[in-house]
Amino acid sequence: MADDKTPPSEMIRVPTALIPVVRELSRLHRQGHTIALLQGLEELLSGFDSNIDIDVTPSSKSVLQLERKLESKLDAMTKKLELIERAISSNRYNSQPKQRKQANPYQQTQVELLALPPENLAPRLGLSPSSLAPEREKLTTKEFISWTRNRDPRGIGWEWNAKDGLYHPVK
Repeated sequence: MADDKTPPSEMIRVPTALIPVVRELSRLHRQGHTIALLQGLEELLSGFDSNIDIDVTPSSKSVLQLERKLESKLDAMTKKLELIERAISSNRYNSQPKQRKQANPYQQTQVELLALPPENLAPRLGLSPSSLAPEREKLTTKEFISWTRNRDPRGIGWEWNAKDGLYHPVK
Protein backbone atom coordinates (compact mmCIF):
# COMPACT_ATOMS: atom_id res chain seq x y z
CA MET A 1 0.00 0.00 0.00
CA ALA A 2 2.97 2.36 0.47
CA ASP A 3 3.51 2.19 -3.34
CA ASP A 4 0.17 3.98 -3.98
CA LYS A 5 1.49 7.14 -2.39
CA THR A 6 2.40 9.96 -4.78
CA PRO A 7 6.09 10.90 -4.66
CA PRO A 8 6.99 14.23 -3.06
CA SER A 9 7.12 17.24 -5.37
CA GLU A 10 10.44 18.24 -6.87
CA MET A 11 11.72 21.78 -7.42
CA ILE A 12 12.63 22.42 -11.05
CA ARG A 13 13.72 25.41 -13.10
CA VAL A 14 11.60 26.40 -16.07
CA PRO A 15 11.94 29.16 -18.65
CA THR A 16 10.35 32.42 -17.51
CA ALA A 17 7.72 32.26 -20.24
CA LEU A 18 6.48 28.91 -18.91
CA ILE A 19 6.13 29.91 -15.24
CA PRO A 20 2.39 30.78 -15.48
CA VAL A 21 1.69 27.48 -17.29
CA VAL A 22 3.61 25.44 -14.71
CA ARG A 23 1.78 27.23 -11.89
CA GLU A 24 -1.56 26.37 -13.49
CA LEU A 25 -0.49 22.73 -13.95
CA SER A 26 0.60 22.61 -10.32
CA ARG A 27 -2.72 24.06 -9.17
CA LEU A 28 -4.66 21.47 -11.19
CA HIS A 29 -2.42 18.70 -9.81
CA ARG A 30 -3.12 19.81 -6.23
CA GLN A 31 -6.85 19.70 -7.00
CA GLY A 32 -6.49 16.03 -7.97
CA HIS A 33 -6.61 16.37 -11.76
CA THR A 34 -3.20 14.77 -12.37
CA ILE A 35 -4.38 11.88 -14.54
CA ALA A 36 -6.57 14.16 -16.66
CA LEU A 37 -3.60 16.55 -17.01
CA LEU A 38 -1.28 13.79 -18.19
CA GLN A 39 -3.87 12.57 -20.69
CA GLY A 40 -4.40 16.10 -21.98
CA LEU A 41 -0.65 16.61 -22.37
CA GLU A 42 -0.37 13.29 -24.20
CA GLU A 43 -3.14 14.32 -26.60
CA LEU A 44 -1.55 17.71 -27.13
CA LEU A 45 1.89 16.26 -27.82
CA SER A 46 0.59 13.55 -30.09
CA GLY A 47 -1.16 16.28 -32.09
CA PHE A 48 2.28 17.42 -33.21
CA ASP A 49 3.00 14.00 -34.69
CA SER A 50 -0.01 11.73 -35.03
CA ASN A 51 2.23 8.68 -35.55
CA ILE A 52 3.66 8.74 -32.04
CA ASP A 53 2.19 7.42 -28.86
CA ILE A 54 3.52 9.32 -25.88
CA ASP A 55 3.39 8.09 -22.34
CA VAL A 56 4.45 10.97 -20.06
CA THR A 57 4.65 9.06 -16.79
CA PRO A 58 8.13 9.27 -15.20
CA SER A 59 8.74 5.54 -15.74
CA SER A 60 7.47 5.50 -19.35
CA LYS A 61 9.65 4.21 -22.15
CA SER A 62 9.75 7.55 -24.03
CA VAL A 63 10.72 9.52 -20.93
CA LEU A 64 13.46 6.99 -20.09
CA GLN A 65 14.78 7.16 -23.68
CA LEU A 66 14.84 10.92 -23.53
CA GLU A 67 16.71 10.79 -20.21
CA ARG A 68 19.32 8.43 -21.71
CA LYS A 69 19.81 10.71 -24.73
CA LEU A 70 20.21 13.73 -22.47
CA GLU A 71 22.67 11.90 -20.23
CA SER A 72 24.83 10.85 -23.19
CA LYS A 73 24.82 14.39 -24.58
CA LEU A 74 25.72 15.78 -21.16
CA ASP A 75 28.55 13.25 -20.84
CA ALA A 76 29.91 14.29 -24.24
CA MET A 77 29.70 17.97 -23.29
CA THR A 78 31.42 17.30 -19.97
CA LYS A 79 34.30 15.54 -21.75
CA LYS A 80 34.69 18.44 -24.19
CA LEU A 81 34.70 20.95 -21.33
CA GLU A 82 37.39 18.94 -19.55
CA LEU A 83 39.53 18.99 -22.71
CA ILE A 84 39.09 22.75 -23.01
CA GLU A 85 39.98 23.25 -19.33
CA ARG A 86 43.13 21.15 -19.74
CA ALA A 87 44.12 23.06 -22.87
CA ILE A 88 43.62 26.40 -21.16
CA SER A 89 45.52 25.36 -18.05
CA SER A 90 48.44 24.12 -20.18
CA ASN A 91 48.46 27.50 -22.00
CA ARG A 92 48.04 25.78 -25.36
CA TYR A 93 45.73 28.59 -26.47
CA ASN A 94 47.91 31.31 -25.06
CA SER A 95 50.76 31.23 -27.56
CA GLN A 96 51.63 34.91 -27.11
CA PRO A 97 54.47 35.53 -24.66
CA LYS A 98 53.30 37.22 -21.52
CA GLN A 99 54.12 40.88 -21.43
CA ARG A 100 55.66 42.37 -18.36
CA LYS A 101 53.04 44.29 -16.44
CA GLN A 102 53.56 47.84 -15.31
CA ALA A 103 53.52 48.63 -11.62
CA ASN A 104 50.29 50.58 -12.05
CA PRO A 105 48.57 49.93 -15.40
CA TYR A 106 46.01 52.67 -14.78
CA GLN A 107 48.59 55.40 -14.47
CA GLN A 108 49.31 56.83 -17.90
CA THR A 109 51.26 59.88 -18.78
CA GLN A 110 49.03 62.74 -19.81
CA VAL A 111 49.84 64.39 -23.12
CA GLU A 112 49.29 68.11 -23.01
CA LEU A 113 47.36 69.30 -26.03
CA LEU A 114 48.52 72.53 -27.59
CA ALA A 115 46.44 75.18 -29.26
CA LEU A 116 45.73 74.44 -32.91
CA PRO A 117 45.27 76.63 -35.96
CA PRO A 118 42.01 76.14 -37.92
CA GLU A 119 43.73 74.10 -40.65
CA ASN A 120 44.87 71.52 -38.01
CA LEU A 121 41.70 71.42 -35.90
CA ALA A 122 39.25 71.05 -38.80
CA PRO A 123 40.51 67.61 -39.97
CA ARG A 124 40.57 66.45 -36.34
CA LEU A 125 36.85 67.28 -36.16
CA GLY A 126 36.16 65.75 -39.58
CA LEU A 127 35.61 69.12 -41.27
CA SER A 128 37.18 71.30 -43.91
CA PRO A 129 39.00 74.39 -42.62
CA SER A 130 36.49 76.64 -44.41
CA SER A 131 33.50 75.10 -42.56
CA LEU A 132 34.94 75.62 -39.07
CA ALA A 133 34.59 79.41 -38.86
CA PRO A 134 30.88 79.55 -39.87
CA GLU A 135 30.02 77.04 -37.13
CA ARG A 136 31.99 79.07 -34.58
CA GLU A 137 30.21 82.27 -35.62
CA LYS A 138 26.65 80.92 -35.49
CA LEU A 139 27.06 79.20 -32.06
CA THR A 140 27.63 80.70 -28.63
CA THR A 141 30.99 79.97 -27.00
CA LYS A 142 29.48 77.26 -24.79
CA GLU A 143 27.60 75.71 -27.71
CA PHE A 144 30.75 75.71 -29.86
CA ILE A 145 32.78 74.01 -27.12
CA SER A 146 30.06 71.38 -26.75
CA TRP A 147 29.78 70.95 -30.53
CA THR A 148 33.55 70.43 -30.90
CA ARG A 149 33.60 68.08 -27.90
CA ASN A 150 31.02 65.88 -29.65
CA ARG A 151 33.08 65.79 -32.85
CA ASP A 152 36.56 65.41 -31.32
CA PRO A 153 37.90 61.82 -31.27
CA ARG A 154 39.04 62.22 -27.65
CA GLY A 155 35.98 64.21 -26.55
CA ILE A 156 37.90 67.43 -26.07
CA GLY A 157 36.13 70.76 -26.45
CA TRP A 158 37.83 73.60 -28.29
CA GLU A 159 37.55 77.35 -27.76
CA TRP A 160 38.51 80.10 -30.24
CA ASN A 161 40.95 82.77 -29.11
CA ALA A 162 40.77 85.77 -31.45
CA LYS A 163 43.99 87.30 -30.02
CA ASP A 164 46.28 84.52 -31.23
CA GLY A 165 43.98 83.07 -33.94
CA LEU A 166 44.15 79.56 -32.45
CA TYR A 167 41.72 77.04 -30.98
CA HIS A 168 42.57 76.08 -27.40
CA PRO A 169 41.55 72.80 -25.72
CA VAL A 170 39.00 73.14 -22.94
CA LYS A 171 39.06 70.68 -20.05
